[in-house]
Formats: sequence, C-alpha cells, structure tokens
Amino acid sequence: MRKLQKKQGARKALLKNLVKSLILHERITTTVAKAKETRSLIERLIERGKKRDLTSRRYLLKYLSKNTASKVIDVISPRFSAQKGGCVQIFKIGPRAGDHSPLAILKFKEVAEKEVAEKENNKSNPIADGKRKNGKNKKRTKE
Repeated sequence: MRKLQKKQGARKALLKNLVKSLILHERITTTVAKAKETRSLIERLIERGKKRDLTSRRYLLKYLSKNTASKVIDVISPRFSAQKGGCVQIFKIGPRAGDHSPLAILKFKEVAEKEVAEKENNKSNPIADGKRKNGKNKKRTKE
C-alpha cells in the first residue's frame, strides 16, 4: 500500500472519500498514485457486492455510508457480474498546472465505453455535411 505522504488516519479518510466520490459520480480526477490505490479498493468492494448477502452488506457498511453501499450492491455490482475484476479504468491526462504532479481520470469501464461510443456517433462526415477536406464550405453560386 502506498503511503501517499500521509499518516494512517488521514490516508484512510482520503481513500474512503475517493471511493465514495467514485461510486456516487462514477468518474473522478485525481493523481495517478491515488487513482491506483483507489482502484484496488473499489474493485475489492465491487467483488464483495456481487455476493448480495447480509455479510457482504455489513462489510460494505463498515467502509461506506448506507446509500453508497446500497448503490454498490444494487447498481454497480450487477453491471460487472459477468466479469471478474478490471471494472475500473485509469486514464492519464498529464501534469497538474500548479505542481506538475501527474493527473488521472478514474472511471468505471462501462462509462468509459459509453463515452467512446458517443464520440464515434457524434463524429460527422465532413464530405456529407458539405465541407471539403481543407475546411472550406462548398458553395454553389449561379453564374
């Protein structure tokens, strides 16, 4: 486990809040080191939520609040019931402006796949839209 330059209590609180934010918003931006630690924790919690029994619910309630634990069990875990692990992706986005620490986006795999599909659907065909490759519009003028 990474120390993240924090004492044990502060580190636990930080990771708990990152996990909670990821569950509620399904996408967060943080540093790469924090993202890697959060990924391992969230995947363990999702695997636990797949069982959907009382013991798993109590285990999740030990780390999460009631509404986030119920979201893990009822919404997130069923999405990934077929696959074992690998439900969270980390995308590196470059350095932060202030201190140049490497930043990453942490999101669930299904959300990432939806965003890629939306981008592909939103791409327009410039030739069909009446634009040429050089960016100029086709204009028909009567002479």
